[in-house]
Amino acid sequence: MKFRPGLLALVIGLGAAGVGVWQYRLHHKTPEVTYRTAPVERRNIVARVTASGTLSAIVTVQVGTQVSGRIQKLFADFNSQVTQGQLVAKSDPALFEASVQQAQANYLSAKAGVATAEASALAADKQYARTKALHEQNLASQADLDTAEAQVATSHSAIDAAKASLAQSLASLHQAQVNLSYTNIVSPIDGVVISRTVDVGQTVAASLSAPTIFTIAQDLTKMQVDTNVAEGDVGRLEVGMRASFSVDSFPGRRFVGKIRQIRNSATTLQNVVTYDAVIDVDNTDLKLRPGMTANVTVIYAERSKVLAVSNAALRFRPPPGLAPAASAEPRHNRGRAGAGTDAPEAHALWVMRGPTPQSVSVHTGLTDGTVTEVVDGDLNEGDAVVIESSAADAASPPTGAPSFRRLF
Repeated sequence: MKFRPGLLALVIGLGAAGVGVWQYRLHHKTPEVTYRTAPVERRNIVARVTASGTLSAIVTVQVGTQVSGRIQKLFADFNSQVTQGQLVAKSDPALFEASVQQAQANYLSAKAGVATAEASALAADKQYARTKALHEQNLASQADLDTAEAQVATSHSAIDAAKASLAQSLASLHQAQVNLSYTNIVSPIDGVVISRTVDVGQTVAASLSAPTIFTIAQDLTKMQVDTNVAEGDVGRLEVGMRASFSVDSFPGRRFVGKIRQIRNSATTLQNVVTYDAVIDVDNTDLKLRPGMTANVTVIYAERSKVLAVSNAALRFRPPPGLAPAASAEPRHNRGRAGAGTDAPEAHALWVMRGPTPQSVSVHTGLTDGTVTEVVDGDLNEGDAVVIESSAADAASPPTGAPSFRRLF
């Protein structure tokens, strides 16, 4: 049989085309998809706002000195109970006592100056009277009378100047006495000393501002928590809401308080905006101390036995090219969002109804961060909602587990 080159080329071409078709089908085979699901259940949902804060006394006063000097004595220390007007510290009064003595001497000198001026005025009045009588008898000239009259006016003006100097020296004396009294540092309120910042012998300067010596808390049986609430959560809080918190010193105990105030002033730290929610706390047993860090929880809404889905189902999106067609809009109304909660939001859930998932539109309500309430939509208790999917490629070697895809 004679060999034909054209026939061989045809066979080789057909073989190459067959291998190409096989490779194409191998690499473009529709992957098998496996779906992981979670059941739709009826659950109780509790929505919370969490934040951290710092404990402090409701009224805290910083006690300082209004005059500079060396601290001579301290009559209170940390945790001392003090009463209003009680002497808690004393500065060295030597310089201020000397200032008082000098002011007293100036005052006495000014007082004597007033007496001297009054005596001079009296002499001028008498001299004027004699000169006037002589002038009427033509025994004194008009010039002598004018001179006596001017002397009267000058002497009476000297009295006014002496009295002004007396008033000025009296004011200086009063100022020196007040400065001397400031060397006695007293407590302005009844309370407990929670901080002391100076020691005996230390010199304090009050040139620009009063240096703090003690910090006194008025009443530690009633305290407050200044809570830093994120701007995304502050709208969920209201005055009068019940709040609970824990502190690291008592990890197994929950303390209870009530929101007294939500302040309008914002605090911005590293582009994070927070607001101060002030919580009143009863501290009758004195377990809580100023400066403790409080981990606060405020329950702002609750739902009982509502239809709930996992938050992972709300975040799930099918792989590209494998998304089934969406179903119709919601048909059932299973409730509505209550007051004080977030408004219902529209979401698409993927529910296993048959071999492939179907898209279902729902409206969601309250969430606790793990599960979310379903307000309405074509969803029933027991339905299996998709939370993850895995696609196994036939061309890939069968090593390792399939990769699951979940969009966050």
